[in-house]
Amino acid sequence: MLQPALSVVLEALEKIRDSQEKPLRVSRATLNHLFEQAPPAASVEANASSARKTDVAAKAAALAQVRERVCVCAKCPHLARTRTQTVFGVGNPDAELMFVGEAPGADEDARGEPFVGRAGQLLTRIIETMGLSRDEVYIANILKCRPDMPKGAPGNRPPTPKEMSTCIGYLIEQIEIIRPRVLVALGATAVEGLLETRGAMRQLRGTWNSYHDTPLMITYHPSYLLRNQSPAEKRKVWEDMMAVLEKLDRPISERQRNYFL
Repeated sequence: MLQPALSVVLEALEKIRDSQEKPLRVSRATLNHLFEQAPPAASVEANASSARKTDVAAKAAALAQVRERVCVCAKCPHLARTRTQTVFGVGNPDAELMFVGEAPGADEDARGEPFVGRAGQLLTRIIETMGLSRDEVYIANILKCRPDMPKGAPGNRPPTPKEMSTCIGYLIEQIEIIRPRVLVALGATAVEGLLETRGAMRQLRGTWNSYHDTPLMITYHPSYLLRNQSPAEKRKVWEDMMAVLEKLDRPISERQRNYFL
């Protein structure tokens, strides 16, 4: 940005110097010297790019340190005993958009990555329809361990308030490191963990909130859409995602506006 701004200033100085009405004692040698001292535009852009890469690398390193602590965490002994592995988070450490779910399920516990089961496949489709990829956003959960279930029992259970309060510090660190422009809370548990509030999702979804000055959109968890195949409910989630795109100043195509999940 320095080179274009300096050029404008120099052009103005030249006009003043050449004007008979407002003479200015600026020599050509002085002007040339100013031009020589200004860094080339390409150099300025290269420096900005290098600084950004350094910042991304620093964020990745900071996240790796938090991940190491999560991997050996035993603050909830019952979860540490029953988990296969912890599920930290995945995506771009410099993401503008961050999705937060509730807790790992059986598929996530097995692979160590959030949202890889059926609900995760639907979330991936939503992200891709937004014109993004999983590599561009960041995805994490309130809880880093799968909530324990009775042996042989199907399905998953939601985290308890105590489990959430014990684990939430890790998610807070992730958010503080990544500094996303927008957060999306997927489901009631994510809302409770981030905003410390409870309510009916039919009333909460589609509303903008704030998490420490970061805009936060509340929407249904993808698993809800798997249970409820109503086109009207799916459309609600997509409308929420279009609001997120607008908040990120991203263009929305006509095809996207007319899309149903």
